[in-house]
Amino acid sequence: MIIGNKEFFGRTYIMGILNVTPDSFSDGGKWNNIDNALRHTEQMINDGAAVIDVGGESTRPGHTKISDSEEIERTAPVIEEIKKRFDIPVSIDTYKSAVAREALLKGADLVNDIWGFKFDGKMAETVKEFDAACCLMHNRQNAEYGDFMSDVLCDLKESIKLAKSAGIDDNKIMTDPGIGFAKTLEENLYLTGHTEELKKLGYPVLLGTSRKSMIGLTLDLPTDKRLEGTLVTTVLAVQKGCLFVRVHDVKENARAIKMTEALGREKWIK
Repeated sequence: MIIGNKEFFGRTYIMGILNVTPDSFSDGGKWNNIDNALRHTEQMINDGAAVIDVGGESTRPGHTKISDSEEIERTAPVIEEIKKRFDIPVSIDTYKSAVAREALLKGADLVNDIWGFKFDGKMAETVKEFDAACCLMHNRQNAEYGDFMSDVLCDLKESIKLAKSAGIDDNKIMTDPGIGFAKTLEENLYLTGHTEELKKLGYPVLLGTSRKSMIGLTLDLPTDKRLEGTLVTTVLAVQKGCLFVRVHDVKENARAIKMTEALGREKWIK
């Protein structure tokens, strides 16, 4: 997988979450000015983040949609400053091509689209125009499934087809099972435990479970108490061969990855 000027392969990397929003479900308002955002970015890089994912509109249940211009105003200046100061790939978390375009103009390297190119018909061609990478997340308007896993894979195949039709290279595409989107608790748990099924599509997988309701409902915990649950899913992501995990708590997840990878090495004393 190529993102910006870096290649990712052979292990699990961290995508650090930078929400420059006042209403994110977990950390809304903490990083929604440039100085705070840059300080947090530096901390995440020091803690082990390999990509920074910048989001300007909350996608939590019941969120309020904002205009393209407002989302651009929140994200574009932050992306520009991150790219000036740090040598790290930056992702823009958006499903709107106008927002993606401005982010890419400011130096973003990847578009992380929660609708897998299906919301905005211009998104795929925008990504191709800038020769950027993309993460295609599973989502759907109708949350009714026949054969759940088969339907998820079919939906993702449609997103991949949109990317390929636009001419996006295979080495710039990854998929995301979309935990927390158009799925019940049981479906989220099942899909998290079977993320290796997505690898059948032939592309790297990103798992994003950090502090999500699946963990809160399972453990009966509020958003700020879900670290341990997140770490379990990160360990599972390593074991399942996911290329990325998208998380809030970079340091702790980086340690969990390092330990899990160490245990998986086939270098045993005989």
